[in-house]
Amino acid sequence: DLHGRVCMPVLRVRLTGSEADASAVISVIHGVEGIERVEEVADLMPHMDDDDSSSAARVEGQGSGGVHAVEIETPDRRSSEQVRELISRSAESLGMAVEFVDEC
Repeated sequence: DLHGRVCMPVLRVRLTGSEADASAVISVIHGVEGIERVEEVADLMPHMDDDDSSSAARVEGQGSGGVHAVEIETPDRRSSEQVRELISRSAESLGMAVEFVDEC
């Protein structure tokens, strides 16, 4: 940017699944050395859900669950790629859908 700062790579990811599975993926990311920040954030993107879906997604034991938006700040592009692979593998093993929304 104009101030000479380097943008830290930020991955923005949507995980679709249970709260427990999303927490498991987030925990795996926390274990990666050098990760600056991992945070579940409000997902402001519209979804093709009905009016009752947000409350229905919170019901325990539903399996499919809801959408969890996660931001991960990594120190460099190499780490960012490692995290992408890790998220993909972890989400797949848990039966979650994963979407990489964008990256700084």
